[in-house]
Amino acid sequence: MPVPAPILKRLREILSVPGDRVGKARRISAAIRETGGYRWVGILEVSPEKTGIMAWSGREAAPGAARSEVVLPVPGAAAGQVVGLLHIVSDAPHTYGEDDRRRLEECAALLGPLWE
Repeated sequence: MPVPAPILKRLREILSVPGDRVGKARRISAAIRETGGYRWVGILEVSPEKTGIMAWSGREAAPGAARSEVVLPVPGAAAGQVVGLLHIVSDAPHTYGEDDRRRLEECAALLGPLWE
């Protein structure tokens, strides 16, 4: 079995420590931003009761200033359920290669416990 990328290990550590989910989401968004060198990383909640940003790390930019961004679903416990979104923004154009996309998808797949 391959050794997980350091960011995946870090996210698992954050999720395993007792604490409130917003605090964990803040630490997770900061870890992803710092590791990837992204300008902004947000974790958004998506539910019938509440939709919006749960936590973020980085600096916001003027509307339309983002050069690259990716938004990935955070799967819930039920098949096909989406409980949140992982939103990443970069200043550089064409930031996300196949390896980045795959790693960010792995990050998003780990975040479900924030909603449990």
